[in-house]
Amino acid sequence: MSSAPAPHVAIVGAGPCGLACGRELALQGHDDWAIYEREPVAGGHAGSILDPAGFTWDQGGHVVFSHYGEFDRLLDEVLGEDVHEHERSSYVLLGDTWVPYPFQNNLRHLGPEDAYDCLLGLIDAPGADGAVDFATWMERTFGSGITERFMRPYNTKVWAVPPEEMSASWIAERVSVVDYKRALRNVLLQVDDAGWGPNNTFRFPRTGGTGEIYRRLADRLAPRVHYEAEVVEVDAEARTLRLADGRTESYDVLVSTMPLDLLVAAIADCPAAVRGAAEALEHNGVWVVGVGLELPLRDQRSWLYFADPEVPFYRATNFAKYAAANVPGADTERYSAYMTETAHSTRLPRTREGHEDDVVSALVSTGLVPEAPPIASVHSIDVEYAYPIPTRDRDAALAVVQPWLMERSIYSRGRFGSWRYEIGNMDHAAKMGIDVARHVLEGRPEEVWAP
Repeated sequence: MSSAPAPHVAIVGAGPCGLACGRELALQGHDDWAIYEREPVAGGHAGSILDPAGFTWDQGGHVVFSHYGEFDRLLDEVLGEDVHEHERSSYVLLGDTWVPYPFQNNLRHLGPEDAYDCLLGLIDAPGADGAVDFATWMERTFGSGITERFMRPYNTKVWAVPPEEMSASWIAERVSVVDYKRALRNVLLQVDDAGWGPNNTFRFPRTGGTGEIYRRLADRLAPRVHYEAEVVEVDAEARTLRLADGRTESYDVLVSTMPLDLLVAAIADCPAAVRGAAEALEHNGVWVVGVGLELPLRDQRSWLYFADPEVPFYRATNFAKYAAANVPGADTERYSAYMTETAHSTRLPRTREGHEDDVVSALVSTGLVPEAPPIASVHSIDVEYAYPIPTRDRDAALAVVQPWLMERSIYSRGRFGSWRYEIGNMDHAAKMGIDVARHVLEGRPEEVWAP
């Protein structure tokens, strides 16, 4: 009895998911595959940029941590010893007070009235499950004190969507749900409780930013990675891809990491119900503004959160602390750098004009840099697709789109391929790529992505 011929696998996108898929196919001895990447370099949303002044910037506040041994082995393979190990040191600014992250675990840093109000709300909170909207979940989980001081304003900034319009089904390990007894103990005994979460320790490449991981991995997979090869049309029945330069490529199995809404829009023979479901998916964008300073690195914190609506960014990353090579000449006695992120969406649009000036002013007003700071570089990156938003009707839309695609041997995976923020970290994305490769070759069930 002869086995079925090995499929030709086309992979769209040379980011964490696509590259991990290609690597796994190669490890399994399968050599009939190719990656098509629209940009001239690998990395996707996990890519990094060297600006004209010599500062390295990521496309957002990425840190490298892992739930999966497969991703750990991938990192060890491509980075070796070229990696820094960090313990997270993260804070939330409330008024003039820096509160260790997670905010709700460290109420002892608040004034007595604020701490009392937050604790009282936490004690009285009845609790909630993921069946409610996000705004209701916050109120029922934390009470009004914590919700109004931090949770609501911060999440409105980071998502650029009113919390009432979001589901709470994505929470999982993304939000620390503190027991009121633990919070009360921390206040009364004056104990810091900053170790929560999977990213309390993290790794970062010594050079090249986060993108160095994927540049190195792509080099190992050459020449099967094709750059400046943008997929503009998919024929799901004929199983062909049309590229922007007019070329047509065939496939037996398609693994797509492009945004799910764009994938569906590129399928000409897609039924109206599937197209409508994909169009209902929502995302935000983020303006990443990196400010390089001719000031020595003295701040030893990792990243900082800002709930105040008057501060344009929701997060600032102390990027020279991640790796000295992120500043010119790796000279942290001369240079430092803050990378800020500001979200926007069609629901909560922002004005782009003057944004860089607003960022610099806010770095001064929040005390991160002095008045009239000696600026060596201001570099902006517009990330059009930043967060796939878990709206209240997201899961219903995905339940229409994903089965239709999979019936046609199209696997949409990765951060925006799955459109599920709760499995949107780099380790999740890479594991999805590994899983789908194993599924295609061996029929093994996928472990991360699930319908």
